[in-house]
Amino acid sequence: MNDTPNNKNGKEEKLVTFRIDGKEVTAPERSFLLKAARANGIDIPTLCYYEHIEPYSVCRMCVVQVTRNGRQRIVTACNFPVQEGIVVETRNEKIIQHRKLLIEMMLARHSEVEVIKKLAKEYGVTKTRFKLQPSEECILCGLCVRVCNDLVQAHALCFAQRGPERYVTTPYDDYADNCIACGACVHVCPTNHMKLEQTDGIEILYPEVTLGPNNPIHIDFMQAVPASPWIDTASCIHFQTDGCGVCSEVCPTDCIHYDMQDTIEEVEVGNIVVASGFKGFDPKQMYQFGYGKLPQVMTSLEFERVSNAGGSTGGRILTPDGRNPESVAILHCIGSRDKHYNEYCSRICCMQSLKFAHLIREKTGAEVYQCYIDMRCFGKGYEEFYNRLLHEDVHFIRGKAVEVTDYSPDGLPPGKVMVRVEDTLLGIVRKIPVDIVILSIGLEPAVGVDVLKQTLRISRSPDGFYLERHPKLAPVSTATDGIYIAGCAQGPKDIPDTVAQANAAAAAVLQVISQGQVTLEPTTAEVMEELCTGCQTCLSVCPYDAIRRDEQKEKAVINDALCKGCGTCVAACPSGAIKQWGFDREQIMAEIDAVLAEVAV
Repeated sequence: MNDTPNNKNGKEEKLVTFRIDGKEVTAPERSFLLKAARANGIDIPTLCYYEHIEPYSVCRMCVVQVTRNGRQRIVTACNFPVQEGIVVETRNEKIIQHRKLLIEMMLARHSEVEVIKKLAKEYGVTKTRFKLQPSEECILCGLCVRVCNDLVQAHALCFAQRGPERYVTTPYDDYADNCIACGACVHVCPTNHMKLEQTDGIEILYPEVTLGPNNPIHIDFMQAVPASPWIDTASCIHFQTDGCGVCSEVCPTDCIHYDMQDTIEEVEVGNIVVASGFKGFDPKQMYQFGYGKLPQVMTSLEFERVSNAGGSTGGRILTPDGRNPESVAILHCIGSRDKHYNEYCSRICCMQSLKFAHLIREKTGAEVYQCYIDMRCFGKGYEEFYNRLLHEDVHFIRGKAVEVTDYSPDGLPPGKVMVRVEDTLLGIVRKIPVDIVILSIGLEPAVGVDVLKQTLRISRSPDGFYLERHPKLAPVSTATDGIYIAGCAQGPKDIPDTVAQANAAAAAVLQVISQGQVTLEPTTAEVMEELCTGCQTCLSVCPYDAIRRDEQKEKAVINDALCKGCGTCVAACPSGAIKQWGFDREQIMAEIDAVLAEVAV
């Protein structure tokens, strides 16, 4: 027996040495044969094993022959602990005959189950000697029940009856109130017998389960900085039932702690770059496109996730029922260039839609229909890419889509929806049956911009994005010194423009830092204490938060470093207690008198 310095928890762990199929291997003491074999690249078939729950050995497919001190035994590898010096054979003639017998028995009851048919083909079993019964999908492996009870701890599944009448069901064959719809039973079912369906009162934690279950631990996107995973507590099983904990169990660095709380850090800075990003337009407002009702309709952001290699389908473009699409429609300007929602152009939709069309053609060969108002392909290489798509058999229809529906008087093939679009070039309304509809949604100001506006004392333009000091001469500066904006905080823009603006904002910050001093406005306001009544009207109207109340004197006080001399407080003060340097009443009247005197001469 060998010693190894540590395991995951830093504790000393003993290793044992033995032989599997003539190969000498080592494994931690008290671990099971099946896990040790897999760790050494030796495959042993099984239908009821899941490494994060206790082995059950009900399918018996993992039988192996173990020889110890000259004694041979047939054991199940999933729950047989490794021992020093044993000899294990996983595929000798006796074992193969044993598995063939098991396969024949399962074929008699589950003849149409793919995983059973695959095993039969692998072991050369073409027929069964047992009485053939109507095929059942559930092989009673019990994985779903054990995962639900032992791992998830929801206790929403159980066995009923005994012997040949045994089946998997919910407690008392009734509606399972304690089911959290986590999808764990669907994930482990070897025959795909378990299905996840939406019912009243149950919110499915993994809505894209038909395209592959999501993971509540994930990195937001591949280019995220820092590229650190985080736990979505709304979909994590542990935070629903206090069960599971698989991630903590397998983490080699023991860095997952469920009791950690969010913390707020306060940092003093001299400059701030606001990069609040954007949020996508919610297409549910445009009910005519069926988003949220028709599963074939998805947004551009959702399609981006589906087509990404790190997404739920591994980059495969599939319909909601798992088929390769034959036709796809991409609808431009959803929520932008529309006087009912957002009149501005979101700038990224055209090129984004062209990229989608290229990916769909390349990956699936499906027919792609682009329904657009007009193509806006500005930028380096964009027009050339548009011309390239024109030669890739993509259908461009100039006109805005009118409706997406699953109804047609002539009927629709299963899984398809109908897109009605006005073709302004031909002067007709076209009806196009497609498998997937992608809504190229517009960009809107991010959630929380109002709060940030009040906190930083910066302004917003009529479209809701933050207002720059000057659109041409100071596009990254705001009216407040030291506050800069970048990316979609200022307005919709693509990645190259966002990067360029972020660089400009960073350079502006560095310029302030390198100067080492701040130039103040010469025409600031001043409070005349003898006239101030302490009404605080000026505090509420100051756009730069430059006025505070002196609690001892009960007077307003202006911070010259923050005041920009806008004069708002001067005009708002009901007692005339605030004056602006260079613009007090006597100076203004003197200027007026001088001007009128020149006219009189």
